[in-house]
Amino acid sequence: FPVTIAGTMLEQPRKAYVLLNVEPEFDCANPAVATEAMQKAESVIALTSYKSSALDCAEVLLPIAPFTETSGTRMSMEGRVQSFKAAVKPLGEARPAWKVLRVLANTLGLDGFEYESSDQIKNEIFGGEKPSTVVWNRLNNNLRILFDVKVQHKSKVLQRLGEVPQFRMDSVVRRANPLQKTKLVSEPVVGMNEKLMAKLKVKEGDLVVVKQGAGSAKLKVKLDAGLAKGTVRVPAGYEQTAALGELMGEIEVVKA
Repeated sequence: FPVTIAGTMLEQPRKAYVLLNVEPEFDCANPAVATEAMQKAESVIALTSYKSSALDCAEVLLPIAPFTETSGTRMSMEGRVQSFKAAVKPLGEARPAWKVLRVLANTLGLDGFEYESSDQIKNEIFGGEKPSTVVWNRLNNNLRILFDVKVQHKSKVLQRLGEVPQFRMDSVVRRANPLQKTKLVSEPVVGMNEKLMAKLKVKEGDLVVVKQGAGSAKLKVKLDAGLAKGTVRVPAGYEQTAALGELMGEIEVVKA
């Protein structure tokens, strides 16, 4: 599990969580740990555009508009700042997430939440400078410190290569029926190379059980010749694999 602030908050459960556009069992690197943390919390508040079983842990659901129904600014993975406007008005009483957070902060008497529009927030961040200049000076990925990486070779265990298919990556695309019918989102399978298939005495299409901790899933085998020795490919973002653990952790595979 990545050593991050969010990861620590899940590994060491808090009394309360506020979720913003997050469905823990689909959007976290370790769904099992995330789900357990939510279950142990005294209170879970979810700001969400959708009601789903993935948010059964929440005591309060606050309706927010998806990004298509609000204005805002995002930064792409290449550092390009892109602003957008709402395509349609928010449905019902839903409001943009930043407005809900502003009202919560105002109710709590916190300073710094007096914004009336997303443009005001953007202008404060960039302070009149060109967005590209701000990104380069403050948000660049230049490597200034070198870290020693210790590689631990394990020959007697299998390593999961977890990935999230393109159209299972967020709450909006997961609910788009046409996208779910494309070849990019087929049923979840266990990818493995020929040697591992021979070792487990399975062939393509056979069922195997994959296990991580207390979680397990029964999936079909698919030949994936490009996988390294001792590696299996098991996707995340599906109901069938939501009970599994780390995306890049150790995993057990046995013939069903």
